[in-house]
Amino acid sequence: MQLNPHLIFDGQCEAAFKFYQKCLGGKIVLMMRNGDSPMAGQLPRKVHKRIMHATFHVGGAVLTGGDAPPGRYQKPQGFSVLLHLSDAKQADRIFKALARKGTVEMPLQETFWALRFGMLVDRFGTPWMINCGKPSPS
Repeated sequence: MQLNPHLIFDGQCEAAFKFYQKCLGGKIVLMMRNGDSPMAGQLPRKVHKRIMHATFHVGGAVLTGGDAPPGRYQKPQGFSVLLHLSDAKQADRIFKALARKGTVEMPLQETFWALRFGMLVDRFGTPWMINCGKPSPS
């Protein structure tokens, strides 16, 4: 079994996934538009450029997403995408990149459990938590 987050956007999936690829590294392995699907003939032309399904691989993780039909998008709530990192400099860089034009909810900082922990909502409305744990005592 595999469990991965699937993000829904309001027509910004392609831009968001290209942004995540730039911020996180990794690779977009699939970007299917509604207009490229077998259902294209049954859909209004105005939705043909929207993303039906996108898949992004980074490290051993998979992030998928797509655009909601027009008028059906709802703002994400009740979850965050959590990134676990082992390098504080990498956590700093990724947090700063994801926070650009977004909203920082908790600045990235040292906590009692982590070298770095912070929370933000990126410019596409996706909530993130960045965690860089402290090394285990030997």
